Amino acid sequence: MTNTTGKTPEPAARVHPIATLFPGYFALVMATGIIAIGAKQQKIDWLANSLYVVAAGAFAVLVVLFVARLALYPKRLAADLTSHAKGFSFLTIVAGTNVLASASAVVHGWWTLAEFLWWCSLPLYVILLYTALTSAVLRHDKPGLGAGINGSWFLLTVATESVAVFGALLLGHHPSDFLAFMCIAAFCLGLVLYLIVMTMVFLRWTFQPLEPTEADPPAWIAAGAVAITVLAGSNLLAARTVSARVDRLGPLIEGLVTLAWATATFWFPVMVAIGAWRHIACKVPLRYHPSYWALVFPLGMYGVATFKMRAVTKLDQLEWAPKITFAVALTAWTAAFIGLVVQGGRAVSNRTPSPALVVDHR
Repeated sequence: MTNTTGKTPEPAARVHPIATLFPGYFALVMATGIIAIGAKQQKIDWLANSLYVVAAGAFAVLVVLFVARLALYPKRLAADLTSHAKGFSFLTIVAGTNVLASASAVVHGWWTLAEFLWWCSLPLYVILLYTALTSAVLRHDKPGLGAGINGSWFLLTVATESVAVFGALLLGHHPSDFLAFMCIAAFCLGLVLYLIVMTMVFLRWTFQPLEPTEADPPAWIAAGAVAITVLAGSNLLAARTVSARVDRLGPLIEGLVTLAWATATFWFPVMVAIGAWRHIACKVPLRYHPSYWALVFPLGMYGVATFKMRAVTKLDQLEWAPKITFAVALTAWTAAFIGLVVQGGRAVSNRTPSPALVVDHR
C-alpha cells in the first residue's frame, strides 16, 4: 500500500525470540540423549560421552530459556500451553528430562543425578499434561480435527513411557514392589493413550486432505511413541529377577512389547513415504526447524529399544537391526545439528531472531 502521509513508516516492533520460543525444543535433548545411549550400547564410549555433554548442555540452556519465557512472557507461554496444536509439545520437557536421566545412569552410572532428574519430571508431568489436556477438553473455541491435532499429541504416550523407562531402570537398582507397580501402570497407560491418539490421527490422515506443510516431522512420533513403549517394557523385563510382580506379569509384558515393536516397525515405511511425498513430489524445501528433532528421536529410540528388547528376549536374529538404525539416527542427528549451528550462526551475524528459536506459526 502506498504511503500518502509523506512520513517514513515505523518499522514493526520486533518480538524477542524468547517470547516465541518453540515449545517442543526439548526434543533436542531427547534425540541427543537417546543416541548417546545407543552409542553406549554399541560400545562407542567416546561418542556416548560427547553426545551426553551436548544433551546436558542443551538441557541446561533450555531450562534457563524456558524459565525466562515463563517469567517475562507468561501470557504467551500460557497461550501455547492451552493450544490444541502446541500444548502437548511442552511434554518434551518431561521426556527430555527422563531421557537425560536414563543417559546419566547408562552412560556414566550417575544414579544420584539420574534419580534427581526423574523426581523432577514427575510434577512437571502432572502439571503440563493435565493443563494441556483439560484446556483441550474445556475450551469453547475448539478447532476442527484437521487443524487441532498433529504428531505432538503422541507426546502423551512418550512422556508417560519416559517415566516408566527410567523407573524400570531404577527398579533394577533399588528394588521396590510399589515402584514396580507404578512402572507397570505407566507402561500400560502409555499404550492406552497411544491407541486413543493414533485413532484420531489415523482418521485425520485418511479421511481429510493432507497438505504438504502439515506432514511435518512431529508425525514421526507416531513411530517413536511405540518405540519408547518397547524400551519401557524391555527395561521392566530386565527387572524380572528383582521383582516378583514384574515376573508374574512377564509373559503379558513381553507380548505387549512385541506388539509395540511391530507397530513401530510398521509405521517407519509410511513415515518415509510421507516425507518423500512432502519434499520430493511437493517440493517443500528441506530447511532446518527445531521440529526436526522430533524426527531424529524416533530413529534413535527405535534402535535403543530394539537392542534392549533383543537382549531381554534373547532374539539374536535381530542383532543387526540396532546397528543399522543407530547409523541412520546418528546421520540424521548430525544433519539436524549442522542445521542448528548454521542457522544460529546466521542469526548472530545478522542480529535477527533465529528460526531455530522461534515457533513455527504454520
